[in-house]
This record gives sequence, C-alpha cells and structure tokens, in this order.
Amino acid sequence: MAEHMQRTQWQQFWDRGGWWRSLLLVAAYYGLYQLGSFAFLPLLQATSDPALQIVVGTALPIVLGALLLIAFAASLRWLPDVFGRQPVTGAGWMWIAVAIVLVTNVLRFATIDYGKAGASIVAAWLFAGLAIGLAEELLTRGFVVRFMRNAGYREVSVALVSALLFAAMHVGNMLSGQSLFATLLQLAYTFAFGLCMYLALRVTGSLIWPVLLHASTDPSVYLLTQYPGDSSLAKIAELGNVPVILVGIVLIFFVRGSQGDGRRLNNGATPAA
Repeated sequence: MAEHMQRTQWQQFWDRGGWWRSLLLVAAYYGLYQLGSFAFLPLLQATSDPALQIVVGTALPIVLGALLLIAFAASLRWLPDVFGRQPVTGAGWMWIAVAIVLVTNVLRFATIDYGKAGASIVAAWLFAGLAIGLAEELLTRGFVVRFMRNAGYREVSVALVSALLFAAMHVGNMLSGQSLFATLLQLAYTFAFGLCMYLALRVTGSLIWPVLLHASTDPSVYLLTQYPGDSSLAKIAELGNVPVILVGIVLIFFVRGSQGDGRRLNNGATPAA
C-alpha cells in the first residue's frame, strides 16, 4: 500500500494498462520515430557510403526510439521488471517458436554472399538489427505485454494485441513506396513473428531473448535479400518467412493462462500453458 501511495499520477495512469494505452504508446513511439528519421535526414544526404547510410538512415532513428523507451520505463520505475524475470512462464512446446525463428535466421546467415556484401555492410546491418530488436521488443513484448497483463487480460489476448500492434507499425512502409501487396505479406509475417516473439518471452522468461532473436532476424533478411549466395540452399533460405507464419498462427491456438497463473506458479502450483 505504501508503494502504491508513492506512485505519481503519471505512473498510476500507465500502471492501469489496457489495450488503448498500448495503442497510445505505440502510436506515440511511431510518431517520434518518424520525426527522428527526419532529424537524421541531412546527415543521411551528406554521405554516400552505403554502410553509413544504413547506420544513419536505419539504425540511429531506432536507437533514439530505444533510448526514449528506456527513459519512459525509468520514469515509471519499470526497468527492473521489464528486463527482469517474467511473471508468466511458458510450456515446453513454446520452444518450437524459438527454434523455427533461430533455424531460419541461421540458414539465412549461412547463405549470404559475404564477399559481395563486405564487412562494413554486414557490421552496419548487425548494429541496426540490435537497435531494431531492442526498440521493437521493448515496446511490444515489454510495455504492451505488461499493459495487457496489468489490465487482467488472458494471455491469448496479450499475445494477439502485442502482435497486432507490432504488425501495424509496418503499415507505414507504403509511404516509402512499398506496394500494397508486399505490405500485406509483410503484415502477415510480422504478425506471426510477433506471436513467436511472445512465445519466446514466455518460455525463456526474459525479454532479453526475444530482443536477441529479433536482432538476428532483420539483418539476416535484408542481407540475404541484397546479397544472396549462388546456391540452391539460398533459395530455400529465402522462403524462411513461410514456416514462421505457419508456426506463429498455429501455436497461438494453444496459448492459455494469465498473469494470475504465473503468480500461482511462483507459489508452487502448476499454471496453464
């Protein structure tokens, strides 16, 4: 009770959670990210180095977004909880989601033409991937998951809302010239990928592992797209999105439980999956 009384109105507002606070935060983050992209535009236009263009045009705006999210978490005094042990654990079958994402990423990295890409391009994408993984997982599997749990939603709703909002952030890619069809395919993939990251959060018990899985995904996708190796295995690796979509959508039907189940686990009971 004493801790609750010490919370500011700002902190109490976000403590209540819920889907609309999740939507509000994601919209605010997306708007600030876009503004950050414009802020780095002069620096982007000043360089012709491809690796620097990746760092300035892709990584730095997301680094700024990640720093804002960390500052937001600090303002709520949530940092230890967000990056600490999760209150809801997972069942063994959830490792399927971790395995399929990890295998597809390893397969992509194994079939990239690194000679054509060059060390600087690879390093730039790895840095960008780490920034993307931290910012987007902190936002959706960190804050959104916590908001939904604080509002008392069942875990299947927690998973769906966090994945839907994660996918929704990619609609704006049409503004950069991406076709409607390509955007719809990307939304299907990002929704399913978001479900897999939720399952990774559950079964590992820590936000760090979805961050690292996500951090290895974007570089592997972009590097393979731009610098594919000349082998039949590369063709298979290019289809890696398909199993992720299938696994994410199928496994969500098996999600059970709530944050209350997780608390009972800490007291020695067995929660639902």
